[in-house]
Amino acid sequence: MKLIVGLGNPGAQYEGTRHNVGFRVVEELARRLGAEFTSWGDSRTARARKSGDSLLIAKPQTFMNLSGFPVIALLGFYKIEIPDLLVVTDDVNLPLGRLRARARGSEGGHNGLRSIVEQLGTEDFARLRVGVGRGDKRRDLADHVLAKFEPNEREEIERGIGRATDAAELFLTDGIVKVMNAFNPEETGPEPAA
Repeated sequence: MKLIVGLGNPGAQYEGTRHNVGFRVVEELARRLGAEFTSWGDSRTARARKSGDSLLIAKPQTFMNLSGFPVIALLGFYKIEIPDLLVVTDDVNLPLGRLRARARGSEGGHNGLRSIVEQLGTEDFARLRVGVGRGDKRRDLADHVLAKFEPNEREEIERGIGRATDAAELFLTDGIVKVMNAFNPEETGPEPAA
């Protein structure tokens, strides 16, 4: 069984915010696979199958900085190994809608990833970051990630969410290396003109 976790903050006031892009990706994944979310511990989870592979999709319902607790609970209860875990999250250091997949790495200042690293005791788990842009550098970063997307950003972020969902499906069938090969090469090219 594989576990794909989308990070975000629970509650209606956080819906549609930059910090909840991970939720949006796993919600789209569940929709594509015909899976329904139900409550399980401190998470909303959905069970699915793709090409014969079992999948557990999760949205931790703790706040972002406590995401590690539900992740470790799910891994333990379902006896899922860390190499079968993919965490999907937002990234302010990537341009809007860009993806970056990694097999391991630091939390990069992201509170949700930091909590997962602390609870797992390792940085060796796959993650898929979805760019939400940094915005005005004079603006407080917390205010930026907790803000909703501007109307002129919505088309680009919807494309990014769709591609991130494609990447999550590829992880399920082929693993993180194939995801990195398929979705990371675009990061090395020149930035598009503004």
